[in-house]
Amino acid sequence: MVRLYIAEKPSMARELASCLKNPQRGRGFIKTDGGVVTWLVGHVLQQVEPDAYDPKYKFWRAEDLPIVPEHWKLQVNPSTAEQFQIVKSLISRADEIIHAGDPDREGQLLVDEVLDFVGNKKPVKRILLNALDETSIRRANADLRDNAEFFNLKQSALARSRADWLIGMNLSRAYTLSARRHGHDGLILPIGRVKTPTLALVVRREREIKNFNPFDFFTIRATFEHANGLFSAQFKPSKKMLDLSAFDGEGRLVDKNFAEQLAKKFSAAPFDGKISSYKTTEKKEWQPLPFSLSTLQVTAGKAFGYSPQQVLDAAQSLYEKKLTTYPRSDCEYLPTNQFKDAPIILKNLAALSDERLHKLSANASAAIKSRAWNDKKISAHHAIIPTRKPLNTQLTVVELNVYMLIAKNYAVQFYPQHVYDETVVAVKYKDETFTARGKVVKKLGWREFYTAPKSKADDESDTFLPQMKEGDDVQYKSGDLKKSVTKPPVRFTSSTLVQGMKDIHKYVKNPDARKQLKDVYGIGTEATRAAIIEDLIQRKFLRVVKKNLYPTEQAYLLIDALPDEMTYPDATAIWEDKLHSMSEGDGTLEDFLAGQVKFTSELVEAATTAKFADAEDIFKCPNCGSALVKRNGNYCEFWGCTNYPDCKAAFDDDNGKPDLDGKARSARLIKEGAPTCPNCGSALVKRNGKNGEFWGCSNYPRCRTTFNDKDGKPDFDGKKFLRAPTVEVPANFNFADFEPIISSADFDPSR
Repeated sequence: MVRLYIAEKPSMARELASCLKNPQRGRGFIKTDGGVVTWLVGHVLQQVEPDAYDPKYKFWRAEDLPIVPEHWKLQVNPSTAEQFQIVKSLISRADEIIHAGDPDREGQLLVDEVLDFVGNKKPVKRILLNALDETSIRRANADLRDNAEFFNLKQSALARSRADWLIGMNLSRAYTLSARRHGHDGLILPIGRVKTPTLALVVRREREIKNFNPFDFFTIRATFEHANGLFSAQFKPSKKMLDLSAFDGEGRLVDKNFAEQLAKKFSAAPFDGKISSYKTTEKKEWQPLPFSLSTLQVTAGKAFGYSPQQVLDAAQSLYEKKLTTYPRSDCEYLPTNQFKDAPIILKNLAALSDERLHKLSANASAAIKSRAWNDKKISAHHAIIPTRKPLNTQLTVVELNVYMLIAKNYAVQFYPQHVYDETVVAVKYKDETFTARGKVVKKLGWREFYTAPKSKADDESDTFLPQMKEGDDVQYKSGDLKKSVTKPPVRFTSSTLVQGMKDIHKYVKNPDARKQLKDVYGIGTEATRAAIIEDLIQRKFLRVVKKNLYPTEQAYLLIDALPDEMTYPDATAIWEDKLHSMSEGDGTLEDFLAGQVKFTSELVEAATTAKFADAEDIFKCPNCGSALVKRNGNYCEFWGCTNYPDCKAAFDDDNGKPDLDGKARSARLIKEGAPTCPNCGSALVKRNGKNGEFWGCSNYPRCRTTFNDKDGKPDFDGKKFLRAPTVEVPANFNFADFEPIISSADFDPSR
């Protein structure tokens, strides 16, 4: 029996073949004792362009939109055609196929679409390669699954791919054409299901910063004396007081006079207060979970300033060097069957020269099982962790730093939880409340290697609190009125934008949707988020200044013109949630695409009235108000309406501007000796009509005067020129009462 393994890329194929014994390299494949291994090179198939469905779609016309394929087509990518033919030939000779694509949605589709394209009827199994070290590959090969189990994952990938095509092809055309009607003639606006709401996050954030008006707010702290010692507490306004105008919507005290009056009230006798509440609770903090790609990108961005693409490239390289597991993972949990590898991995990490990681790994206990080990949280892949292979390979600085982050988050799983007592105390003083909070560490645990980040919630956590109980007396000793200034939100970096895409529920417009989307996977995928941000930078919609992202003018132009349905992430996040549900068997490809077609059609219609800002120094069509642009005609340059074919207005060029009233052209023609129209004084020009030459007014269509040609001149004494009638003219027909109309086919504005 001939078994054919189809890997996603050559590097994976080589590692797979090396574990199947006696690998022998052929052209586009590797023959082994365990079967033949071949590979794809990314998507060897690609969706066709619109003109493959109908040649008319080669030209961008608003009246052709939306373009919705009845039967979806794929074509072989020209750059990978040779490898595709090799794979196709090997499939025809195989008895059994082993699908060895990456263990995610896109990896499933890459191989499945090839099998479908060539009409494969052979049995297909699935191997899930989450790591490329020999032990992991052998385990995976011993646990092959029926590829039919992953049908829903394939359907989800198809839905994503076709939805992106529908929105990208149709809305990019619709809004580019709309922009051109406002004079943005050379601009192409790429619109994407994920790309556009991501760009909008940066645009809105920049406007928040530019429109931010800082203001002062005040906090009041007091020092109280208890029999067992002094402690500090902060004034906490009551709900009733928060309704006063002295406080803003976020509960900040913004009225200086009111704050000073309160401080004065507190510093005046009598100074007696009471402990109204004193509660101590034991708290336990779990170890931080291992990394998904997004959390790794965010952490590396903050720690080292790396871009998301740098982190992805480094993680991919580490994976291919067998040092870490599959990088494009959206999962932060681990399967329990890998728990047995912990002693070997920790031993390898403890042997490293990095002092901090050595200490962390050497003192870790492989018997501790953190919350990360959870089979219920595992789908096709798991969190990114080190493999059993020791680090004995030369790494770049970026690769080494990324590896150390991954290793640290793995090793910390084998430390006890961080345990502490949190005490919250409330003081009643002069009918107002002051609160304080203290923390006593009982077991340092994993916190020995991780510094707790400071936040507003932690401001009081280090306060010393003497032993006390509810009802104890205290004395006010002193107070402090502190003025602070509000700060604008910080700009996105590439890393924090990845985090924003992941935590998209924070940015949706609909508050009901915000609750619904809190637990979704965000917009985009672990594999695509970095590429989407990079594409926005390359296309000059975003620029990077000292790692911060700034929108460009064309970013503002696009986002301001698009409807909220495209710029806010509500719909996209819901679609991503549906795609994830579809991969688990909930929902169908047909229903999902029906929704996408409806959405696309609505936004194509909205493009006709999109409010783009006019380009500078444009000329507008007097008929419809759209921009006029200079074109090259058969005879000379002219100005045409960008709303063509709905508006077919065209004008002669008058020294770089449209001759809207025809006077410039008429004057030039008269100067050159052209006869003048007896009705309006404009120049007459000779035309070629269907029935011979005639003379027409250059002021057409404002003046429709026409004359027959007589010896190369207008026949002023003859009757007005009339095209041959299609029916017999009655004998009593009065030509003097008839004013002929020249059709657009007869009128060449370039002449």
